[in-house]
Amino acid sequence: MNFPSRPFKGKSLLAFPDDYTVIDIETNGFGADVEILELSAVRFRGQALQDSFATLVKPSRRVHPFITALTGITDKMARSGAELVSSLRRFCDFIGDDILLGYNVNFDINIIYDNMLARLGLPLANDFVDVLRFARKALPQLPDHKQTTVAAHFGISIADAHRAQADCLICDGCFKNLKRLLCG
Repeated sequence: MNFPSRPFKGKSLLAFPDDYTVIDIETNGFGADVEILELSAVRFRGQALQDSFATLVKPSRRVHPFITALTGITDKMARSGAELVSSLRRFCDFIGDDILLGYNVNFDINIIYDNMLARLGLPLANDFVDVLRFARKALPQLPDHKQTTVAAHFGISIADAHRAQADCLICDGCFKNLKRLLCG
């Protein structure tokens, strides 16, 4: 399988930063037809929540029924969303040059990177931390390492899972618990 080259893409870090922004997207479609449907970022300083950003993004086609069943985002909700270009600009302003953190975050980073490059002419160059990597290392006994499974293991509520902002908060809870396990 050929993966596109992404020059200027940030580096994947194995780190536990105190200051970071957790990101998550929800998408509409599959494979090459994937498009951003929801975009969220939650900023932490000293590991304390400081600010958040969330927006629905108006899709170019109807929301797939599978996506509605998974996320609860209906076509009517999505149609009231912001345009992708303005959403990406606001997202960029919000994240600045922060280290980005997410669960299986390469998926999100690559989609955001490709959309930013195509629509804004800018790459997503922020370094990033993938919490999934820590979960696999710290919790090999789990049946799988989905974010909801790891969250349930730590007793973190998964209410509203598969909505971008809720997933950011769930991811942060997993990150903090995994940091305690791995760093003492």
